[in-house]
Amino acid sequence: MAAASSLAGWRRQLHLWIDHGAGDDAVASWIHRGLVLLICANVVAIVLESIPHLGQRFGLAFQVLEATSLAIFTLEYAVRLWVAPEHARYRSLAPARARMAYAMSLPAIVDLLATLPLAFAFFGLGELKVLLLLRLVRFFKLGRYSPGMASLAAALTAERKALFACFVVLMGVMLMAASVMHLVEHEAQPEKFGTIPDAMWWAIITLTTVGYGDVFPITAPGKAVAAVTAVLGLVMLALPVGIVATAFAQEIHRREFVVTWSMIARVPLFGQLDAVEIAEVMQFLRARTVRNGVVVTHEGEPLQALYFVASGEVEISLPEGRTKLDEGHFFGAVTLDDVAIASHSPGVSAAIATAPTKLLVLDQIDFRALTARSPRLAAHIRALARA
Repeated sequence: MAAASSLAGWRRQLHLWIDHGAGDDAVASWIHRGLVLLICANVVAIVLESIPHLGQRFGLAFQVLEATSLAIFTLEYAVRLWVAPEHARYRSLAPARARMAYAMSLPAIVDLLATLPLAFAFFGLGELKVLLLLRLVRFFKLGRYSPGMASLAAALTAERKALFACFVVLMGVMLMAASVMHLVEHEAQPEKFGTIPDAMWWAIITLTTVGYGDVFPITAPGKAVAAVTAVLGLVMLALPVGIVATAFAQEIHRREFVVTWSMIARVPLFGQLDAVEIAEVMQFLRARTVRNGVVVTHEGEPLQALYFVASGEVEISLPEGRTKLDEGHFFGAVTLDDVAIASHSPGVSAAIATAPTKLLVLDQIDFRALTARSPRLAAHIRALARA
């Protein structure tokens, strides 16, 4: 029993180290920084190794870096797989199912691909050119440490239908431009525009504004078609660029807004508010970051604020025992007209961060200012307090 508890404790600690590097935990920060530096060193080494004289001169150093990286990345993948049941997303699943669900996620697949060169080496296939691509996959491991890349992927996913429509329009314009250019130019340059497929090369290069200059019209009608095609190319490029840029900006704001919105809407005090009123509540929230083990509220201290867990985990004391609150939950209490309004029973006496945690705080002063600005919210809270 003690061994199982100790093993679970180690799994919990490894999860905090490997998945909470953005907090103030020194070990977690060093682990994340080390992995990021190792990934960057791998990408640089792969590029430099392709230069013949550098590959010969520093071949041994490149091999040592590759072997070390494979060992570390394989260990990282194994550890992430082992601690998967500690993730908030998989915590409700059995350990085996949690690990299977994690293994099927995109970050885990990228981690696995980054370790495959080791498997190829065991089977004596270390010289395959495909290993170069698998080694370059390690670059995408940086996505785990970049919220911006995650937001970009979410933006592309959200706008996939619009982007596909742009692609269809681009293909249609390319086919039309190639067909017209074939009709007006095939007699003057049969070797370059003799068929529609031949003209399609010119069309796609012109539409994308690359313009290699290896194929170009020489007749007046052909030049007119080329001018129109070049202008259409600007329009074709502007469409997806505008869609992605707008979606990316919206995704960044949406990510912050949705997380905060979901936490606020979960509070019974604010559950019946409309969008405008919840947005007003959000203006009064203050961010606070605490390290693992930091006491957020002390025993015996009167609770005069609501705390929303944006990320991490907090353990609170209740009369019936201790309970842990993760992302999206809240705790604390505020008063209105001398009536206490608490998230849990009045017996909440202490709250301790059990992981690097980011909190959003609505204190008593801001709460009173909020109710003064929103009579509807104040009336709703008074009715809730009397119930």
